[in-house]
Amino acid sequence: MAADRLYLDHAATTPMLPAARDVMMEAMANWANPSSPHADGRAARAKLEDARARIAAALGWNGHVIFTSGASEAIAIGLLRTKAGRVVTSPVEHDAVLRVTKGADRLAVTSAGLALSLRHSRLRGDDDQARVGTLLAIQHVNNETGVIQPLDRIDRDGAILFADCAQSAGKLPLPDADMIAISAHKFGGPPGIGALLLCDLALIEPSGGQEQGYRAGTENLPAILAMAAALEAREDWLPRAAALRARLDAGIEAAGGIIVAPDAPRLPVIASYRMPGLSARAQLIQFDLAGISVSAGSACSSGSLKTSHVLGAMGWDEAAAAEVVRVSFGPQTCDSDMDRFIAVWKSMAERASQ
Repeated sequence: MAADRLYLDHAATTPMLPAARDVMMEAMANWANPSSPHADGRAARAKLEDARARIAAALGWNGHVIFTSGASEAIAIGLLRTKAGRVVTSPVEHDAVLRVTKGADRLAVTSAGLALSLRHSRLRGDDDQARVGTLLAIQHVNNETGVIQPLDRIDRDGAILFADCAQSAGKLPLPDADMIAISAHKFGGPPGIGALLLCDLALIEPSGGQEQGYRAGTENLPAILAMAAALEAREDWLPRAAALRARLDAGIEAAGGIIVAPDAPRLPVIASYRMPGLSARAQLIQFDLAGISVSAGSACSSGSLKTSHVLGAMGWDEAAAAEVVRVSFGPQTCDSDMDRFIAVWKSMAERASQ
């Protein structure tokens, strides 16, 4: 990042940790195909399996780890190759989930974006599908609002639980789920690598090829090693992030802004705010000109700047939702960064109200 710019879009991607970058550079200089039978290939395979075990240990995961190109691919594998007869999600999921579950049942959500349980949601009845089983796909932390779904307490009524943990892995303990999607570039690893965590391989149909027959393609060993290094190097900076967000919340409210889901449990590193009278598009341009990088919702859909489906599901009208931007922190974010953002926000809000 340029020295004079303030990067507050870590939910889109966060810079690689030095430990991960160093490991990846070293691995790229000397590696072989882990599937090759010769000595170099066997050495690469040993490194791959060691990294798999280290990643599981760092996450506290006792099941299988299938490497993918990221959380989006992990989600697609889990949801499209599930053996369950029915898939149920919520309307506040990431686009990666909604794209592959068109026509699926959606749980109702509260105004804070919290999903109601299976028992308390009105879903289409299908006895044949119910007999085969239900897969419930719920995001652990919402990528736009930071709202934490209490997955360990949700009544899933016997359903298989698939948790999208792209935003929470490496920050919060993993939930008690049957399948989990993670992405390395959200916690200081490189882009283009992630994993599908499975408590039982029998939950999905195999595809053949590498990764125990569940994901074809040569494994990206340098990125996998860097992913392991990133997880092992991470620090618990959430208490400091909580203080930063409290400072930001107070400054935004004092300047006439509106906090999205202020009373819901939220991951401290993500927050969304509405500036009445100024569109998110105009805000992004002005923040960018002021040297500050923020976003309007998910990076996967913000290029079109379409109205947030997350805010719509939470009951926000289109006009209000179109005035919301997302701010997200990283380990190096500090108090002076919050003060700089608040000062720019206040100036923009004052001009918008004139």
